[in-house]
Amino acid sequence: MRTLRIAAAALIVCTALAACGGQDAGDGSATPTPTGASPVTELPTPDPTGSAPPPSDPVDPTAPTTRPTVRPSGPTKPPTTGEVTLTGRIDSGVEPGCLLLDGYLLLGGPRDVLTAGATVTVTGRADPSMMTTCQQGTPFVVASAKRG
Repeated sequence: MRTLRIAAAALIVCTALAACGGQDAGDGSATPTPTGASPVTELPTPDPTGSAPPPSDPVDPTAPTTRPTVRPSGPTKPPTTGEVTLTGRIDSGVEPGCLLLDGYLLLGGPRDVLTAGATVTVTGRADPSMMTTCQQGTPFVVASAKRG
């Protein structure tokens, strides 16, 4: 029953929108647009001097075509680097649960050690290609962490 009501409401809305789109002055005159200009209803007339546009180079439809080399766009994976050790005080990020250390977004690791305000030493690797919801910092995958 609910589906029938939704379908009927959608049909009424579509009909109303279609009716609004087809309105015009009805007397053959163009209705001005919101900018005040009349819509274009005819193609432009040819040049009155009779000069034809210069011919363009004809294209042979049977000639083989070459497609340009398409390179994938988007982020490329940075070269793999070894583990890095960072030491400092952890700050809270703008999103809940996001922890930052020296511009790096800490991912993984022991959460009892990695808390906002704690001074820690973490070892891991940066992974700038990783996507997160924290909106700040370079993702840093923590392999180990200790306080102090």
